[in-house]
Amino acid sequence: MLSGLDHLVITVTDISRAVDFYSRVLGLEVRYRDRERVDLMLGDVALRLHWTATDIEPRAATPTPGSLDLCLRSLLPLDEVQRHLEALDVEVELGPVDRQGATGPIESLYLRDPDGNLLEISRPLKTASE
Repeated sequence: MLSGLDHLVITVTDISRAVDFYSRVLGLEVRYRDRERVDLMLGDVALRLHWTATDIEPRAATPTPGSLDLCLRSLLPLDEVQRHLEALDVEVELGPVDRQGATGPIESLYLRDPDGNLLEISRPLKTASE
């Protein structure tokens, strides 16, 4: 019945601060919709930023900044991601650590966006046969 994810809404307190973080730190492409909504492109999925004070309907029953826990797949090895984050003075909260992803074992780094959302950046773990 379902085939995938089109967009995921992230409620933020400051659109410009969130756009800066997600574009500068994570390299996502920005597509402005209006002053209360911005799409950050992650492949063919949009991370849609909604401002907390928006009147847009319908919306989640309790849109809350900082309540998201999101795992993102990295194209780069995590040591390169970690060096990039360090160069930007972005704190890595945990990692790299081994975890279980949707399709198998992964290695992950954890950090937070400006609203406190937990972001996990992951890469598949190589198996002994690879």
